[in-house]
Amino acid sequence: MTSATAEVSPSIAPSPAPARKRRVPLWDNARFLCVALVVIGHSVQRLTGQSDHALMVYVFIYAFHMPAFAIISGYFSKASPPGSRQMRKVITDILLPYAIMQTIWTVVQYLAEGSTSLNPTTPHWTLWFLLALAVFRLVLPYLVLLRFPLLWSIVFSVGVGYLSNVDSTFSLSRAIGILPFFVLGWQVRQWKLAEKWRMLDRQALWVRLIAAAVLITWALSVVFFIGFWKEISVHWFFYDDSYDGLGQDAWWAGFVRLAFLALAAILSAAFFVLVPRSQSWITGFGQATMYIYLLHSFVLYPLRETGVLKGEHPSDWLLAAVILAAIAISIALASPIIRTVFRPLIEPKPRWLFIELDDKPGRGSRTDPTGARRPQR
Repeated sequence: MTSATAEVSPSIAPSPAPARKRRVPLWDNARFLCVALVVIGHSVQRLTGQSDHALMVYVFIYAFHMPAFAIISGYFSKASPPGSRQMRKVITDILLPYAIMQTIWTVVQYLAEGSTSLNPTTPHWTLWFLLALAVFRLVLPYLVLLRFPLLWSIVFSVGVGYLSNVDSTFSLSRAIGILPFFVLGWQVRQWKLAEKWRMLDRQALWVRLIAAAVLITWALSVVFFIGFWKEISVHWFFYDDSYDGLGQDAWWAGFVRLAFLALAAILSAAFFVLVPRSQSWITGFGQATMYIYLLHSFVLYPLRETGVLKGEHPSDWLLAAVILAAIAISIALASPIIRTVFRPLIEPKPRWLFIELDDKPGRGSRTDPTGARRPQR
């Protein structure tokens, strides 16, 4: 994802200086809310086996939180052929953090579980999205050469489910599965829908009421049909397994994924409508989404593995406490001290790794892979 800003019209007064850019709080707010939902979803997952209420929260969140994240990623992505700087960014912003965190996870699992498996092709837990971002960036310049790129991305997403040999190696199946949301985000910007529909402004009351009604309707459908969600696999929301792996090998299984794609798009749209447009207490946290996303799993891992988040009959009080703790973890991991301490791992700058090129180096990128603007250092 690239810069989370909107361009300001150049001043009519003659000036050699380029027009400055202003931050748009909407995107920082949306990024933080998305990553907080990620942390909440991972926190309550171990409670879903014994608690219907936890399963309700889980299903509600997983229907749209990663699709919404992918939409934001696509909105701030460029489809032009990558230059040397953009290619270096893929290495420094995605592949190096992936290699670092994958190695750390391998060591942690060896110390905690005695596991000696070292397989860089199979991402640990949350790291799949880093590889998905790399796939998105590599594929987008080629995809937009075709007519109707959004339609093609949907065809690929639905089609890959029929291929059992396309699996989670390098997150390929999941990346292709959620590709339509990334392309949708990019397409929204190309169509200038944000300007035409005044998406960056505070939405009219009737629009917000419709969006709230959509999310409430989804919540109620999850509550009243929780038995249905117990019968079918919630892994449909992961866009990872083949249809056969999900226990559905019928020819029409692709239409089920298509329905999930449509549901996620509608819920994501409602979510974005309700995201605050103005500066708020969460806005600053949206600039640290990479830190929250990559580090929260290390906080949750000991809690999940020691059984703190498991119980035969978890109470609703425990569920509420876990949700509040997840929000607190999200906020804590966005703090300046965490960003300072872990910056070498999350934002590595190995200038020694690259050869000197003749192209103009320019200023270092101030955008992380989630589209958040990095503070000046």
